[in-house]
Amino acid sequence: MWLAGFPIASVICNISAWLIRKPSAAARLTLRYPHMTRQSSHTALLWIVAVGFFMQALDTTIVNTALPSIARSLNAHPLAMQSIVVAYTLTMALLTPASGWLADRFGTRRVYFVSILLFVIGSLCCAGAHTVDQLIVARVLQGIGGSMLLPIGRLAVLRSVTGEAYVSALAMISIAGQVGPILGPTLGGWFVEAATWHWIFLINVPIGALGLVAVLRYLPNDSIADAPPFDFVGCGLLSLCMVAFSMAIDNPVEEHRVLVSVALFALSAAAALAYIPYAQRRANPLFQLALFREPNFSVGLVGNLLCRVGSSAVPFLLPLLMQLELGYSPLHSGLMMLPAAFAGTIAKGWIAPLVKRYGYDNFLLVNTVLVGASIVGFAAFAPGTPLAVEIVILSIFGASNSMQFAAMNSVTLKGLSIKDAGSGNSLFSMVQMLAIGLGVSIGGGLVRVFEGASGSAALGFKLSFVCVGVITLASALVFRRLDAAPQPARQPAAAQ
Repeated sequence: MWLAGFPIASVICNISAWLIRKPSAAARLTLRYPHMTRQSSHTALLWIVAVGFFMQALDTTIVNTALPSIARSLNAHPLAMQSIVVAYTLTMALLTPASGWLADRFGTRRVYFVSILLFVIGSLCCAGAHTVDQLIVARVLQGIGGSMLLPIGRLAVLRSVTGEAYVSALAMISIAGQVGPILGPTLGGWFVEAATWHWIFLINVPIGALGLVAVLRYLPNDSIADAPPFDFVGCGLLSLCMVAFSMAIDNPVEEHRVLVSVALFALSAAAALAYIPYAQRRANPLFQLALFREPNFSVGLVGNLLCRVGSSAVPFLLPLLMQLELGYSPLHSGLMMLPAAFAGTIAKGWIAPLVKRYGYDNFLLVNTVLVGASIVGFAAFAPGTPLAVEIVILSIFGASNSMQFAAMNSVTLKGLSIKDAGSGNSLFSMVQMLAIGLGVSIGGGLVRVFEGASGSAALGFKLSFVCVGVITLASALVFRRLDAAPQPARQPAAAQ
């Protein structure tokens, strides 16, 4: 996917150059009235980036509640729809490392324009898809654009806003990222009932069109003439590793496909092992192996991968359980996700004092148990389960999961040097997106296995929640290996 997606982004960057070669309107006004326009230019920039982050965050969650309706429309099994989620998240994971180089080579203004354009085109293709395969291809195109929205937006803010204002700017952007998951499930359910599932993608078109106009008007053209070369070989090896591993997990659970999965796992391992000597020989590899000398970084990556498998399976499995087994409407299932979203937003304020008092190791040990236990608790959802019980379990999951993400992010990256921070953050982002895809693939695969063995879809969902919850609980053992000595000097990052 990456090898196919990168030339598309590069070609469109060059084709669109004539549109945006001249200085933006804000830049021209700044030259004439610097004191009057600097603040308004920064405000416009923040709104552009926030809207881009909102679109990306919204699209990650809005699809889940519409999956059963999409499956019926395309004559597919609902559990077979996991591929459209995996295709999107895996594409984003593969392209994340290239975003910084693209911004340096072509400028944040041009690349952000292209990312929104690709996202809008991909959304239109998704709405026009008539088969599952067409929808998967469209989601890949959408993921190419979505992969650059957040990292390029952050970079544009970093280059334009300095000092204490940068912290406030990131806080504003993070709010947009929090609103997306809150509105996504409910908005997706409402679109399905009030119109058709196509509108969960078409909603991106008017928002994206306004974003394109705003980018041309307000974003600076800040390309770097002597941008360092990009490590295509290293990125290709890691991309091959992730794609092969994801395809092996996502492979249909059938006896004659076992050899295919084994071959894909072997290919993934070979690509990962090949990267080690390659990175040792290259002066500036995609990711320095020295990153793994920081113990908390290595522990954090493994813990994140395991923990997020369970956390990422929940948004995929819960709407399916509610609609297919509990008889909820799409809107009802979307509304049921609100307690988790609101509890997660409220709990973000609890992280800093709890970590400061108990340390990262103790906090993550206890909180991971809460996350895993709440995921296992979803197995109790049945037609006769009281609504109050469901809301309590959802709220516990939302609050603990939100704190888990923020604490895991912070403890993984806080020990890296300034030189390694950018590279470590890119690798960490890749692992996050990979874990989302794995969670969906593993969760959906387990439901099919248990349903086929027991003949009961309801039992398949229950056992699947237990299994992914246990996987999350296992990550608590990983977090016990954290270096407890360093105490948090600043509030953990809230970004998920």
